[in-house]
Amino acid sequence: MDQLPKLRWQCRRGTKELDLLLQRYLETGYLSADAEEKALFLELLTLEDDDLLAVLMGHLRLKYPQFITFIRF
Repeated sequence: MDQLPKLRWQCRRGTKELDLLLQRYLETGYLSADAEEKALFLELLTLEDDDLLAVLMGHLRLKYPQFITFIRF
């Protein structure tokens, strides 16, 4: 769990929408996720804010659509 504070920091993106979506998943889904889902979330966090918001809102499709299947709104 040493990684959790670092992830909380990475989830702070500067827009309220992203902060809420990412923090909610981190608090409700990440801890119970399997290794593959955790890896996908870490990869998702590498996206630029504009792309990340577009993906989470369904306006942009990624090459790997499973990126957003684990985000529980």
